[in-house]
Amino acid sequence: MGFARTCSVALVGVEGVVVEVQADLEPGVAAFTLVGLPDKSLVESRDRVRAAVVNSGCEWPQKKLTVGLSPASVPKSGSGFDLAVAVAVLGAAEAVAPAAIADLVMIGELGLDGGVRPVRGVLPAVLAAAEAGYRQVVVPERTAAEAALVPGVSVLGVRSLRQLVALLTDAPVPEEEPLRAGRPDPTLAGLLVPGAGVGSGLASGGRAAGGDGPDLADVAGQHTARLALEVAAAGRHHLLLSGPPGAGKTMLAERLPAILPPLSRQESLEVTAVHSVAGMLPPGEPLVATAPYCAPHHSATMQSLVGGGNGLPRPGAVSLAHRGVLFLDEAPEFSTKALDALRQPLESGHVVVARTAGVVRLPARFLMVLAANPCPCGRHTLHGTGCECPASVIRRYQARLSGPLLDRVDLRVEVEPVRRAELLGGGGPGEPTADVAGRVARARQRAVTRLAGTPWTANSEVPGHELRTRWRPAPGALAAAERDLERGLLTARGLDRVLRVAWTLADLMGHERPDAADVALALELRTGIARGAPLPPRPAAPVPAPAAVVGSEP
Repeated sequence: MGFARTCSVALVGVEGVVVEVQADLEPGVAAFTLVGLPDKSLVESRDRVRAAVVNSGCEWPQKKLTVGLSPASVPKSGSGFDLAVAVAVLGAAEAVAPAAIADLVMIGELGLDGGVRPVRGVLPAVLAAAEAGYRQVVVPERTAAEAALVPGVSVLGVRSLRQLVALLTDAPVPEEEPLRAGRPDPTLAGLLVPGAGVGSGLASGGRAAGGDGPDLADVAGQHTARLALEVAAAGRHHLLLSGPPGAGKTMLAERLPAILPPLSRQESLEVTAVHSVAGMLPPGEPLVATAPYCAPHHSATMQSLVGGGNGLPRPGAVSLAHRGVLFLDEAPEFSTKALDALRQPLESGHVVVARTAGVVRLPARFLMVLAANPCPCGRHTLHGTGCECPASVIRRYQARLSGPLLDRVDLRVEVEPVRRAELLGGGGPGEPTADVAGRVARARQRAVTRLAGTPWTANSEVPGHELRTRWRPAPGALAAAERDLERGLLTARGLDRVLRVAWTLADLMGHERPDAADVALALELRTGIARGAPLPPRPAAPVPAPAAVVGSEP
């Protein structure tokens, strides 16, 4: 009789649970039993493990074999337990010393040839192992850089089971051909817009390290919309851009991640963990360092937005946009159920998905940008010129964005058609991304300094009660907002959000606290009603010299 044990990690959402993998050999008819609440893909590991062990040159024990996964109450899925199961079996057969594997955490899928293949969720799995006190982990070689992001853990990356057995038995380590790089998960790749941020399978986090990527200088005109974009980035406020097709709504949204402040180390680990579980980390880029940008198609289902799938739920678009931007283009075309499902994560910063297999809590603190046409044809204006849609059709179209959802949107801006002079460069190039990002970073730092010692880091997170009692605006600054509240133009939540935007405007302007002009501009950005508030001064963009005409005389 032989017994050995080692460890692996089961993922529940983006959180890991250390699982003890025990192998027991007893005399009897050769059989392989796997217990401990495994799913179908894990049950299939019996055949993968047997073939991998035999093809690695090891002898498969011809005895009654039982492999237990403890704790048995935790659902276990996926192929990441293959490596631990194989080594535990070899330990029970005394092909490797059982004492040498008892304190190791092993994560990896086995091919039939004995190769160790990468799996999803290596970073959160290693984080869970480190929190449980384990200091040595074995992972596939291609995910070793991802696992090494966790401090205080010794990481061993292996290409095959043969290499690992040789290391455990002090035998010469054989050379193995590296595995061919895989592709991101095709089921989720469609939710993300390719760009220069995280990688080819992920959405752009703005400009890449080399400076390539979309720049705000490319946007012609749209001074109010550009201000709203800056305010949204500085205070992490949700934004609605409404206007006709071709006015620049998508261009503005695509440039928002580039003006967001860089992710902190903790935020980078959070984002990387989500993308690792989703299988969206490209090879060679283990750490997500820039704000993600997720733009699902308007046909996306509620499950693809908030998370779901067979068995335990997997991250949806709101989690893939964690600490970044979630852009919903043609927002009224999304299903009502999908849009209303966003209410809870907009308030709490996380989403709780309940399924028969369990309840999963996924992070979802994102900056939402909605883009909408004024009517189905897109030509409806305040004057009604050029639009052929009946009034009832326009009302139904605009009502697809429910009141409770819009009440959570701090900034609502009308994007006007671009004028000819602006489009042809008559006003010079717009202000570049680098200048706007600098102001945003300074404003965000002012907020962080003010909120030091609190659980909040951005103005959009501060409860209204704190803003009305602890951080009061200037005397009389809220008079206009209070009148709108009494007239029913603002809800109580809306008043709090106006105050948050006013604090962000004050941070951008360098004011000690919001004054009446800051509150008036915050009201205008929320309600769309002109309050006579002047736009903050911005440096004038240089006008380029006229280009020489080919063939003209000097």
